[in-house]
Amino acid sequence: MNLRLRLLGRVGLGTMARVLSWWPPYIGAGVSIRATDDHTIEVRMPLRWYNRNVVGTHFGGSLYAMCDPFFMMILLRHLGPDYVVWDKAATVRFRRPGRGLVRARFHVPPATVAEIRARADGEPKVEPQFTAQVVAEDGTVVAEVEKLLYVRRRVPAAAAA
Repeated sequence: MNLRLRLLGRVGLGTMARVLSWWPPYIGAGVSIRATDDHTIEVRMPLRWYNRNVVGTHFGGSLYAMCDPFFMMILLRHLGPDYVVWDKAATVRFRRPGRGLVRARFHVPPATVAEIRARADGEPKVEPQFTAQVVAEDGTVVAEVEKLLYVRRRVPAAAAA
């Protein structure tokens, strides 16, 4: 099994957030990441010359990028290496132009993790859906991002043969 997947289940969400904060695409977009607890990640992005579009607002790709992997990472962290977790689809609805600092919060409660685990143990696949809002400093919603994930129990190598 992939070493990164094994480590993902063993390190805390805070460590994962710190590592991702140094990932070049996030540095390039000006995104900062922090875990507030073991089930929640908060992301923020100020408006800078390098993440601004032609009309002077946040580039839509940067708004989506700041929301991309976090629900998947939270589930990977809590389900562990016995489960396959993938992002399957995403929908972004831009509501208002982002003109300053924007934030998004990603939270998967323990009860939701337990429900997904129980369903994946009994079904071939589970496709949970999550929604995050990107909000401006004044609380107005800049964008809504819906993420559809794919989760299944990993088939042991002995059973697959």
